[in-house]
Amino acid sequence: MNKDSLIDSAFIILGRAGFVVSVHCDIRPRSFDIAARRDETLLLIKVISNIDGLNEQTTLEMQLLSKQLRGLPIVIGEKTRDHALETGVVYFRYGVPAFDINTMKDYFIDDLPPLIYAEHGGLYVNLEGQILKEERIRKNISLGALASMLGVSRRTISKYEEGEMAASVDVAMKLEELMDRGFTVSVNLFDKLHSDKPQKQNTTYEQSNEHSNVFSILKDMGFNVMPISHAPFDAVSQSNSGKDEGATILTGVAEYSRTIVKKAHLMSSISEVTHTQSLLILHGANKTKNIEGTVVIDDRELEKFNDKDEFIELLQERRRKIKVS
Repeated sequence: MNKDSLIDSAFIILGRAGFVVSVHCDIRPRSFDIAARRDETLLLIKVISNIDGLNEQTTLEMQLLSKQLRGLPIVIGEKTRDHALETGVVYFRYGVPAFDINTMKDYFIDDLPPLIYAEHGGLYVNLEGQILKEERIRKNISLGALASMLGVSRRTISKYEEGEMAASVDVAMKLEELMDRGFTVSVNLFDKLHSDKPQKQNTTYEQSNEHSNVFSILKDMGFNVMPISHAPFDAVSQSNSGKDEGATILTGVAEYSRTIVKKAHLMSSISEVTHTQSLLILHGANKTKNIEGTVVIDDRELEKFNDKDEFIELLQERRRKIKVS
């Protein structure tokens, strides 16, 4: 299955699972392909044939964006190295969960979360340690006896019961056969997202002077501005104080050109799904007030504002006019 087929399948699964889905983000480069929301769950989805093609910078931006937008990053792939991803198995890349299209279907349509994850060249499962301990004691099996049956050490059994160690799939299957019951628990897909050491934010992002000037104006108003390098927008601007605390704006900066309509279209679609506002700041005087649902303002008009709340009111007023029209 090629990448286009994977993306088409992902759209079908998300639709069947009740997600509201953005249009395909088909710019290059990009840190995600699809934004999807179901109730309070927001996903930023990267689709890639070979998950080993993901680099650290891309996954970092996925995580930063997901955190800023209160969403979760996932990767849908087809293979790793020279073999196919196994259905029901989660593969982590720099903390971001990756799995195949069938696992996606099982999880989001059939409500069957994966139980197995790949790590250090093997497949592992997490165990309900306390239940294992209670069952072992109930059956009057000592640590040593169970360890001998499984071919592992007493210390390993103890770590299973304390929840300090995952078991290989082979050991878990043997354990469940011996005890005549299951102990495995589903994989927490997002427990690795914040487990790594903090990394510098967008260290490779290069801003033009025009971008820097615009971002400086927004910062002076009181916005927190996070530059983005691999998306249809150039920054996420967020208000963390004032009457519009929590307002989040997907912010694009550009010269007027034929490609602006496509950029605005993508921004509008993503903002609808992520429950954010969409703003495009154009260089030079411009009479256009909106493009396909994205509010448009030129940098000269931007310079007139020094109050964040007044600026947000302007954006909201123009958005209302867009909806009315």
